[in-house]
Amino acid sequence: QVQLVESGGGLVQAGGSLRLSCTPSGSIFRFSAMGWYRQAPGKQRDLVADITKSGNTNYADSVKGRFTISRDNAKNTMYLQMNSLKPEDTAVYYCNAQFTQYNYYWGQGTQVTVSS
Repeated sequence: QVQLVESGGGLVQAGGSLRLSCTPSGSIFRFSAMGWYRQAPGKQRDLVADITKSGNTNYADSVKGRFTISRDNAKNTMYLQMNSLKPEDTAVYYCNAQFTQYNYYWGQGTQVTVSS
């Protein structure tokens, strides 16, 4: 069983920044990829960004140029740096860690609220 501990959510004004962190139980090197998803009320959970074991990254169009996903292997932690936040970024953000396409785990979620 894998546990993913998330932190860093909160309330911020539009244009502000937040950094989310996700630390897995066990080594981060076990996962083929990790990522961040978000879910707004009444909407589906969508990919925000992900990063492979080799460091390749992928972003949703809506966050390109504003968000940066990264991994610090020494700290065993994945990050999502969110800049120029908009009210439409408001959602619960979930960390995801993947062994394979069909074997993956979710964190408990962290709320991000951006006020206008």
